[in-house]
Amino acid sequence: MPITADKYVSFTTFRKSGEAVASPVWIAPLPDGRAGFTTDADSGKVKRLRNNPKVTLQACTMRGAIIEGSPIVEATAEAVSAAQYDTVRAAIRSKYGLIAALIGVPQKIVALFGKKSDNCAVVVTLPEP
Repeated sequence: MPITADKYVSFTTFRKSGEAVASPVWIAPLPDGRAGFTTDADSGKVKRLRNNPKVTLQACTMRGAIIEGSPIVEATAEAVSAAQYDTVRAAIRSKYGLIAALIGVPQKIVALFGKKSDNCAVVVTLPEP
């Protein structure tokens, strides 16, 4: 079963020191065979990707607890342009349905009160099966 079939994935990036930092994310397959998810452009994972594109992915729970026995997938990732954001967002909505649409509501409310964060997509190049 591909990693994109899991509901939640622990997405691990690496600091300059080599220390691993894991974050649970939703991930969806993209039409070109890669995978993607959305995040804030100023998130730590995006900053770490600028320094090191190597990542690992592993099935996890909503809170980030690794699912015992799930394989670790080594991959590379990059934050992508606004043009690709729409493709990734559509893939997330297709996989997660109504709940994905509702996630954007709190962000829009917060933006009304001054804190506006830029959306960003992260595209993951997975190893060949």
